[in-house]
Amino acid sequence: MSLSSAISIAQSALRNTSRQTSTVSRNVADASNPDYVRRTAVLASTGPGARVVEIQRATNELLFRQNLSALADFTGQNTLLEGLQKLSLDVNGSENKTSVATVLGKFQQALQLYAAAPSNQNLGTAAIDAARQVVRSLNDGSDAIQRIRTETDGEIATTVDDLNRLLADFEQANKAIIQGTRAGRDVNDSLDQRDAILKKISEIVPISTFRRGDNDMVITTGDGTTLFETIPRTVSFAPLAGYSAGVTGNKILIDGVPLQPGIGANTDAGGKLAALIQVRDSVATTMQAQLDEMARGLITAFSETAPALADQAGLFTWSGGPAVPPAGVLVDGLARSIKINPAVDPEVGGNPKLLRDGGINGAAYVKNPAGNASYADLLISYGNRIDQTMAFDPAAGIATNSSLSTFTTNSIGWFEAMRKQASTAAETKEALAVRTAEALSNETAVNVDVEMSLMLELEHAYQASARLMKAVDDMLAALLAAVR
Repeated sequence: MSLSSAISIAQSALRNTSRQTSTVSRNVADASNPDYVRRTAVLASTGPGARVVEIQRATNELLFRQNLSALADFTGQNTLLEGLQKLSLDVNGSENKTSVATVLGKFQQALQLYAAAPSNQNLGTAAIDAARQVVRSLNDGSDAIQRIRTETDGEIATTVDDLNRLLADFEQANKAIIQGTRAGRDVNDSLDQRDAILKKISEIVPISTFRRGDNDMVITTGDGTTLFETIPRTVSFAPLAGYSAGVTGNKILIDGVPLQPGIGANTDAGGKLAALIQVRDSVATTMQAQLDEMARGLITAFSETAPALADQAGLFTWSGGPAVPPAGVLVDGLARSIKINPAVDPEVGGNPKLLRDGGINGAAYVKNPAGNASYADLLISYGNRIDQTMAFDPAAGIATNSSLSTFTTNSIGWFEAMRKQASTAAETKEALAVRTAEALSNETAVNVDVEMSLMLELEHAYQASARLMKAVDDMLAALLAAVR
């Protein structure tokens, strides 16, 4: 090997070591950045010597896609679970001491006490007060459901805005990558940025990606709708100012295609948006239907009857009263409009004795015309009606034929079973998201110990190159000395 070749090799080695050291230093500096991917300086032989031809990112496309999918599934499941937790606290969970099942049980007890001592009007007033608690539970539960639907609608609008912003950011990162790739520049930072944006997008909607020439990328949703191709596709949503029973929320449109809501407690919703729609338009509306059917059952059970006359709302009435709602047919918003009949409500000048004797709707409906203080037949019949089988609308999502007391209990059972299944599924999907993230991190993230070990090797390589330069310098000095 000639001295000039030796000098060239030593110089290239020093340059390469410098590039490699810079790369390792960058790795160590960004080791705590979860969006940073490890870089490696790739060497190629140039004869004599070698040079750094590329700063390469550590990638694993399969693991990255699996992680995106797991993130979407977990975020969707967790969003559903959070919605169920809100509904549990405010409406019909087992911990809710004002749930309809709880207050209905207390009302039945008050009614039984009144039937055992019908002459005691204090017990009659207590029974009316207990009935008022049932009404309040239905009214408040209905209000809470519609408030949660309205809040969810607002959260959908915010999330859609976030998605559009992320798509705009993705467009800028994708352009930088395409332009840099064409110009032969290092685009690794832009690739990191683009991957980080993809993770955030996958938490909102499930996505699939594929690359085209010049590192260009196309994004589609899980059902194949184009989300980004050269430019972002429009994601639109119009929130409502408020909700009431029977009102359907607006759809989320991605490039004109409606986003489908999730289904089931172990939801198939990928991403936050599909789960939010499920909470707003499926879970909450089913719970509203259950409350409305409970209200209809109460009005029916306590209706007054008379020969040759239509049944009329008795202790409980509603906005459509005094008629009794049709059997087995859901009436939207009934839980919100049910109230104590003013004729029997002492708070507005009503007579509680009418609950014992009948006649809330006039003399034709009186069952105790003699005013017998020990008369309890009507009170007993009311108590029996609560436990008699009646028809419920299938829209309520539970048994269509059961007693009112059983229906209210089944409502809590339905909800708690759904919440438990959703919680179990959330734990499973979280574990999968964590495992895929760890596997991806093992493949692409920075290990500081490894980097420091590599830094030590580079230090030795630098020292070797320096010694080679010193040896060549000494040879040249000796040669020049000999010539002189």
